Amino acid sequence: MRKKIVAGNWKMNMTTAEAASLVNALKDDLANFREVEVVVCPPFTALSTVSDLVQGTHLDLGAQNMHWEKSGAYTGETSAEMLRELYCHYVILGHSERRHYFSETDAIVNRKAQAALASSLHPIICVGETLQEREAGQVESVITRQITGSLAGLSAKELLDSVIAYEPVWAIGTGKTATSEQAQDVHALIRTVVANMHDATVADGVRIQYGGSVKPGNAKELFGMPDIDGGLIGGAALDAKSFIDIVRAAV
Repeated sequence: MRKKIVAGNWKMNMTTAEAASLVNALKDDLANFREVEVVVCPPFTALSTVSDLVQGTHLDLGAQNMHWEKSGAYTGETSAEMLRELYCHYVILGHSERRHYFSETDAIVNRKAQAALASSLHPIICVGETLQEREAGQVESVITRQITGSLAGLSAKELLDSVIAYEPVWAIGTGKTATSEQAQDVHALIRTVVANMHDATVADGVRIQYGGSVKPGNAKELFGMPDIDGGLIGGAALDAKSFIDIVRAAV
């Protein structure tokens, strides 16, 4: 059985003090919660503070991005080793906002994923189509290209150490949510692509999250789909009660 995983992507929100307040509220309810794997992904400036606060709890720490090189003249970037030093376990890679605003390609995401895995970080690798691509009937081709490109060269073990996040771009921060059936269809497609890259055992074992305007009111139905293994949560992750309700909906 795949253990559900719910991760909160705080994006460019939360000062250090605000981050501490939010994590303390989560700890009050989820510190000993074992049924679902829970990950918080604050901005870089708050990683150290949040790392200290989640020590000794069942909350895992994740980062929102990283560079593929170990060190060097890459102003403003952060390496996998730097994240590991702060006890990060996860790192979000290839989010649609990174792909759109910073022109990240599948090849770049792949380099980052390989670097993360080499440093014992678990990448959360994001894929998803735009509204224009969906309306043009290109969902299958876009998702297949992103999965095969972003996961190229990963071994079976590395794939099982990774998480895939399906985030339809048209549903991120828009209030629009894919229906549970639409989301399930793409999650099943992703498993088929992974099976074609490796085999059915790997495809059955890899965890695939859904992200895109997940709220307490729709989380249970989404997470109840056979191929949806939790969520990558954006806006709702900034409110402790909403995020806790979403996490508990995954049980």
